Amino acid sequence: MEFWLFTLYPELFSGFLDTGLLGRAIRDQKLTVRLENFREFGLGKHKKVDDSICGGGAGMLLRPEPIVDALEEAEKKWGQKARRILISPRGTPFNQAKARQLAQLKEPLALICGRFEGFDERVSQFVEEEISLGDFVMMGGEVAAMALIEAVARLEESVIGNAESLEDESFEKGLLECAHYTKPPVFRGLAVPELLLGGDHKKIDAWRQESAKETTGQRRPDLLGQDRPGK
Repeated sequence: MEFWLFTLYPELFSGFLDTGLLGRAIRDQKLTVRLENFREFGLGKHKKVDDSICGGGAGMLLRPEPIVDALEEAEKKWGQKARRILISPRGTPFNQAKARQLAQLKEPLALICGRFEGFDERVSQFVEEEISLGDFVMMGGEVAAMALIEAVARLEESVIGNAESLEDESFEKGLLECAHYTKPPVFRGLAVPELLLGGDHKKIDAWRQESAKETTGQRRPDLLGQDRPGK
């Protein structure tokens, strides 16, 4: 699995890519992440990547040339065509079904992180899709790209290390995950349900299914009745 990151701030990814299961997967060469600063393709002596908005308006907009040039040069340099994804608040909302879809692709995922007031509209003609992390706006697309990488990369068995742990999680069966407990058996008067300590796995499985439905009904009733995300 391979990700290409196009950003004005590659240094934001250093700690993220060095840490935990993701960092280990990269060191073990089970996952490849390439960083490209598209300012290197900026215009003129000062490598300009933004400009004022045509017709007026507050803020600056990313020009199309540095981004498209960086994408095309990366595909030449790294010898393959990537699936180009614009990280944008107006994109399709990201969810677990989309994470599974992207995890099944063979080509690298090229994630383009915006800044300022966003992208010149013409950039969208050079990408396959636009993805949004949710109905809010951040200062740039880098954090959203990190979230997408985590969600997609963890679906790779060689990254997470235990495929079974992926099956009973929130959103995998159209429900939130059931309630879970660990030690101590009682904490400040709050006890672990006795059934979970009894060792009857059929009863435990049934309890977990009901817990998942109850939790979903209380916290995310909009999920009830939806189809299970495709694999």
